[in-house]
Amino acid sequence: MPQSTLAIGLMSGTSRDGIDAALIETDGEGAVAALEFHAMAYDEGFRLRLAEACQRAMAMERPGFEPLIASVEADLTERHVQAVADLLGRSGHVAQDIGVIGFHGHTVAHRPERGWTWQIGDGAGLAGAFGIPVVADLRQADVVAGGQGAPLLPVYHRALADALAKPAAILNLGGVANITVIGSDGALIAFDTGMASGLIDNWMQMQGNASYDEGGACAARGQVNGAILAAMLADPWFNLPPPKSIDREAFSIEAVRGLTLEDGAATLTAFTAAAVARAIDHLPERPAEIHVAGGGRHNATLMKMIAERTGARVLGVDHLGWDGDALEAQGFAYMAVRHLKALPISFPGTTGAPAPMTGGVLFRP
Repeated sequence: MPQSTLAIGLMSGTSRDGIDAALIETDGEGAVAALEFHAMAYDEGFRLRLAEACQRAMAMERPGFEPLIASVEADLTERHVQAVADLLGRSGHVAQDIGVIGFHGHTVAHRPERGWTWQIGDGAGLAGAFGIPVVADLRQADVVAGGQGAPLLPVYHRALADALAKPAAILNLGGVANITVIGSDGALIAFDTGMASGLIDNWMQMQGNASYDEGGACAARGQVNGAILAAMLADPWFNLPPPKSIDREAFSIEAVRGLTLEDGAATLTAFTAAAVARAIDHLPERPAEIHVAGGGRHNATLMKMIAERTGARVLGVDHLGWDGDALEAQGFAYMAVRHLKALPISFPGTTGAPAPMTGGVLFRP
């Protein structure tokens, strides 16, 4: 039997709400055991600085030194050190027990059309803090080879979904949405579908004095503006065949300015759901069920709209015994172990890479 490793995975996602830290035991192939999870929220001041760093990075021609981004990167790494320390404390393990850390960092700009993607976070610093090898910079090699660099979770979804009826669809709703489909023949297809909670959160923060639309309650009170929704869906990106990916900053709330708080929330929520439906139309097989991970699965209005627009049964992954909040962090732990074993993490059907590719840079303490 392949040897299993205790691995920590870290994810700071496009929702910009905090760090997810997960501990798993895995052989990097079919064996996965979820052991512990810890979520550490960002304070409002840091969240605003992180959002500004993303806007500045997206305005740059290529990654390079920018004072605010450098400052945010240092703070981000310190917060990841704290998250790992908290996770170890919760799990009862010490650093010496851990074989590797998968450190995603935070994507401040994702520009595969320009041949680059930019995740901030000091992998060497994190490795030195704990004396644990760290695998970071997991997307860049794929993008340099001509892939989209996203989504990367499909290889982990495939491991978890082995027993599910095929075709099996796993939809992740973070700030951006991505879907993984394992076909009847075992083929792996994955791509970003568009926005998930990113624009809804932006709208609630700008107009509603709230960090997000809890449970979709605000959207449930509103009316979808069909003309605005149609105009947003007219973006040619939605017609592109997969695989494809998109940055959170590719769309904005400008289209719904002038609507009431409730109608704006309803229209942006419908935008996410309609984009998922467009994504399903791209698939060679229509899944009867869509299993949903990420914070967006707690938005009942969004889940209902996705079901209505896709005609599928839409369920949180928790009913499968998976932790829908931990999945991404677990996935980066799994990919770190695959890196150590020189196993691929991206594929032609998931990122458009020319061949199955390994990824990540190893930082030894």
